[in-house]
Amino acid sequence: MRLLHTMLRVGNLERSIEFYTHVLGMHLLRQKDYPDGRFTLAFVGYGDEKDNTVIELTHNWDTESYNPGEGYGHIAIEVDDVYQAVDTLRERGGKVIREAGPMNAGNTIIAFVEDPDGYAIELLGKKS
Repeated sequence: MRLLHTMLRVGNLERSIEFYTHVLGMHLLRQKDYPDGRFTLAFVGYGDEKDNTVIELTHNWDTESYNPGEGYGHIAIEVDDVYQAVDTLRERGGKVIREAGPMNAGNTIIAFVEDPDGYAIELLGKKS
């Protein structure tokens, strides 16, 4: 078994694809409209789905926004240097909601950015 994807409902698909591809540097892997169901699915990630876990962006055509809810936590992305990643994401227009630094009660360096729909994305430094 392996983890295939995480699904997020998004209010504006183009805006979300722009964020995940331009700001976070992922690739749009595939996208398909389902006119009978009035929704579109877009899959983004850092590599091919056969070898990598990806994010499924679900856009219901008749819904402009969602509340992420109290049960949602975050998506975590491993980066080489959290401080540099924050600078790069900010330069690309990303919204930093927690600056890079040690986590509470630990020494792991983390940061958080927020996607256009308010979903939190944690940046974690590579474990040595």
